[in-house]
Amino acid sequence: MAVTSGFVLFAVVWFMVLFVTLPIRLRTQGDEGEIVPGTQAGAPANFNLKRTMLIVTAVAFVVWAIIAGVIISGVISVSDPDWFGRVGDR
Repeated sequence: MAVTSGFVLFAVVWFMVLFVTLPIRLRTQGDEGEIVPGTQAGAPANFNLKRTMLIVTAVAFVVWAIIAGVIISGVISVSDPDWFGRVGDR
């Protein structure tokens, strides 16, 4: 795997983990009962961006390391999911 491929894979994994973790433990202004004028009741009450980004980065790094390890080791190759024989031998 080239360096660029590693960065792209990490970016994809990072954003996937971000979108999965955003709604976890979310407390909205409606839940808290303190709606700031001009905002929706579904807006986050106290969103800690730094903590969320650190957690997402740590989890994404672990997931990325597992995926990159599988790709580099060759446990799963390009030909493995080719059930119809279109890729050929590699």
